[in-house]
Amino acid sequence: MSHDPELTEDWEYTLQVPSDPMAPCIARRTLRTIFEEHGFLELADTAELLTSELVTNAYRYSDGPASVRVKREGDRVRVAVWDTNPRLPALDGVALPDATEAAERGRGLGLVQWCADSWGGFALRDQPQGLVGKLIWFELGAGAG
Repeated sequence: MSHDPELTEDWEYTLQVPSDPMAPCIARRTLRTIFEEHGFLELADTAELLTSELVTNAYRYSDGPASVRVKREGDRVRVAVWDTNPRLPALDGVALPDATEAAERGRGLGLVQWCADSWGGFALRDQPQGLVGKLIWFELGAGAG
């Protein structure tokens, strides 16, 4: 049962995932449920794809756990993926590989750039809580598309 997004208060969920090859699948399924239950079905496929790409990168390029935060503010939903590796990928000029290229890797941030309404990332160092790593985020808007 989906709810009208206009009638629902803002909300936020956080999913902690271990460094495990199943993490992208668990994140996809969790995102799908959140988006469906809160009436953002039209954004669910895109959110699922982009979150899967970011969680896959977290698994491949960091040695520790990751977390996924999903937050609704008005008609926008922001998804942020944190991992323990503070090294940021190149965020400028990211592009999708040529369609004829059979690349198995390297498409994730290109998909995020191409599909999200906005996106970015930053390194976390010397945080008061001792948190280190990086955060990559994207936003999707209802009715945008």
